[in-house]
Amino acid sequence: MKKLFIIGLMLFTYVYSSGQEQQKTPLPPVPAGPDKMTPGMTEIWNPEVKVIQPGATDRDAPSDAIILFDGTDINKEWMGMDGKPSIWAVKDGALISTKGSGYIKTKRVFNDFQLHIEWKTPTEVNGNSQGRGNSGVYLQELYEVQVLDSYDNRTYRNGQAGSIYKQYPPLVNASKKPGEWQIYDIIYTAPRFSNDSLIYFTPPRVTVLHNGVLVQNNVSLRGPTQYIGIPEYTIKKHGPLGILLQDHGNPVGYRNIWIREL
Repeated sequence: MKKLFIIGLMLFTYVYSSGQEQQKTPLPPVPAGPDKMTPGMTEIWNPEVKVIQPGATDRDAPSDAIILFDGTDINKEWMGMDGKPSIWAVKDGALISTKGSGYIKTKRVFNDFQLHIEWKTPTEVNGNSQGRGNSGVYLQELYEVQVLDSYDNRTYRNGQAGSIYKQYPPLVNASKKPGEWQIYDIIYTAPRFSNDSLIYFTPPRVTVLHNGVLVQNNVSLRGPTQYIGIPEYTIKKHGPLGILLQDHGNPVGYRNIWIREL
């Protein structure tokens, strides 16, 4: 027992003395911090921000916009899906979808953009739900922002005007009466895909203002628009693509279409 006590005392003495030695060892100096911050350290001067001329109103195109339709020649910027000239009508400065005329798309292709487009459903109301003033604006030919006469017209909420069709209903119904011109201002960020699969690093994202009212707030899309089934990337990944306008059998008009590449 005495032997064990002596051994324990020796161990205690060793540990204590080691601790005292460690305390005597000077700590390394604390690295010197940055110089005192000044306002100029966080100011970015170059390159200067690009100067553009804004439109006189929110409807007017700014100086860096591409005019996709100014009320005159449709075939300057648009074509049929087969690449041939469009057979949509131009009447009173508006581009009119007529039954059987088919979809049309822009000759140019785009990635990220700000799109302004004005549209009008017929003054005379015919049909209901999806059969009333139906058309659509497809972003990169794949992702539909629904166009529909949704004024006092009940339909499924993710299929009414301002919806990302079959994905996101609008936050509110901001529709005007049939026959009145309405406005979509759309901010679109294209998807970024990985190099070897359909999995994307970032999905497409969409913000929509309908008649100046926010109805889609930077929503993330699951995949291309589908009428039946869940939107998924079951086709090959894509790069820049055009803007597409849908012929759904209703005489929907479009005017004052311009786009800014971002």
